[in-house]
Amino acid sequence: MKIAICPGSFDPVTLGHIDIIERAAELFDKVIVLVMTNSEKHALFSLEERVELLKKCVKKKNVEIDTYDGLLVNYAKKTGAVAIVKGLRAVSDFEYEFQQALTNKSLLPEIETVFLTAKGVNMFLSSSMVKEVCRLDGDISRFVPQEILDEVVLRCKGEINND
Repeated sequence: MKIAICPGSFDPVTLGHIDIIERAAELFDKVIVLVMTNSEKHALFSLEERVELLKKCVKKKNVEIDTYDGLLVNYAKKTGAVAIVKGLRAVSDFEYEFQQALTNKSLLPEIETVFLTAKGVNMFLSSSMVKEVCRLDGDISRFVPQEILDEVVLRCKGEINND
């Protein structure tokens, strides 16, 4: 069984994330969406909340969602994953992701990184952009899955009131 990992912070999950996850699910027998902590970002949702949001949005039977707070290659080794799937939006994404892929390959030579390019409609989309547009009262309905739209909007508005 070919297992792939789609790692990310998913804070919040966007339509771009869902597109990459669904496309990865067509390529691999099993895809693990791995919700991780990014220490450089202030999270809007807790790790557990992000898992629940993803569960509401991901419909593929061969996709499972997990969390991990450690080195990605250690998780890959533990699960028997053969690939790490990353979405690319722009050249700037590639530079960072390429460095990560080379680091992962040096730490775990049997792991491959597979890059899937974002669809044109998602080229600009990021969780950070979604949060900023939402905080400034913009319409994010074209950026996040409908299943979680209300939760994302309410949380963004709550943050505005708490500042």
